Amino acid sequence: MSAWFGLDRGLVERLVRGLGGLEPVEAAGSPGADGGAEPVLEADDDVGTAGIRAAFAQAAWTMIAEPGDGVAGLVIGALGPAGALSAVLDRVGPTELQRRILGSEWSSGSGSTSADAESEDPSAVPVSRVLGSALERWRPRLVSADLVAACETAIEVGVRLLLPGAPGWHAGFDHLGVHAPHALWLRGSPNAPAGERAIALVGARAASGYGEHVTLEAAAGLVDRGFVIVSGAAYGIDGAAHRAALGSGGATVAYLAGGVDRPYPAGHDALIRRIREAGGAVISESPCGSTPSKWRFLQRNRLIAAASAATVVMEAGDRSGSINTAGHAASLGRPLGAVPGPVTSPSSAGCHRLIREYAATCVTNAEQMAELAGWTAVDADAQAFASPEERRVRDVMSARSPRTVEALAKASGLSPREVSGVLGALDLAGAVEERERGWVLVGGRA
Repeated sequence: MSAWFGLDRGLVERLVRGLGGLEPVEAAGSPGADGGAEPVLEADDDVGTAGIRAAFAQAAWTMIAEPGDGVAGLVIGALGPAGALSAVLDRVGPTELQRRILGSEWSSGSGSTSADAESEDPSAVPVSRVLGSALERWRPRLVSADLVAACETAIEVGVRLLLPGAPGWHAGFDHLGVHAPHALWLRGSPNAPAGERAIALVGARAASGYGEHVTLEAAAGLVDRGFVIVSGAAYGIDGAAHRAALGSGGATVAYLAGGVDRPYPAGHDALIRRIREAGGAVISESPCGSTPSKWRFLQRNRLIAAASAATVVMEAGDRSGSINTAGHAASLGRPLGAVPGPVTSPSSAGCHRLIREYAATCVTNAEQMAELAGWTAVDADAQAFASPEERRVRDVMSARSPRTVEALAKASGLSPREVSGVLGALDLAGAVEERERGWVLVGGRA
């Protein structure tokens, strides 16, 4: 059998299928207009073959490049994941690589790397020098045996490879541009991260009793209003947010800085297991076996901000990592809130600074946080009188991205017949509209 990327083609196909990485097959690697997956194609179909190769390449790039590597994002954007991987494998030099991506936005000198990145600014140095530096970073990490082992481990423990355009892929990730994740490793419900009614509650690891109390109350109130709670599974505020969501019967999503096969912190092993078993998900852009690092924590924070309609810093000192999450939310143009604390408490100094210097909205309860994320009294009335099936369908719909009945059924956990019935009733009420590529909310959230 022929080889792909230096590996047996049959092995590559088995790994991709085992990871569930065939859903968003589209020739250009972009999602369909309805945000759902294209039909899975057979492996001997030309487009299906391209999809398998692209999926494996995207998995490989999560190992080759560190999270948030803007140069990798630009090269992949120009050549596609498989083409970019082949260039690294073929030991293409920086001059040839520049020639291949000639005409892309970055090759004209208008690109940039992440605000957190320590790498050189492409606009300030020769393109070939930046590419050469990137190739030197990537090549030592491209070890086929390590990649295969990471994929095998993922399959063994039930981890799914989530690709751009899949039903569970949050559209907010794409707003990160060249710093968007190439793929995500997910353990739990594959649709959990895609909910548009999600809010991030973040804060200090060394939380005070006040901070934990406010977080528990807020998370429970937000769950009652139909929100998914997003956080980072750390000690302190993160853990309180996750526990309150679970205790209130809601869903919660945790983004980790290391592999999802290695719960971190270890003291939250049981909590992380509860998150994925209760309809939520544990997600990382680093493959199985990866260990957390300071850099990965900082980059993980951008995913938390991107996957949330709003970010609220519950309690944070001046040097808390949650201030970094707030910065990502602000740079994405997402609503940012901060909870005030005692003026004598260093644990709230970061929140006060966000309110004073960064125009964060002062919020003190779940209702105010929900309003920050776009929740209104109209939503409350609609939710109060809606059937459970209607609430589930509305929660996975968007006013901007059309979705098919099949995509809505998969995301909501209902049958296509049930979804069709709900859509018919909502259509008569003027709450939804059918378009060429699927259904959208009318006058609802974007």
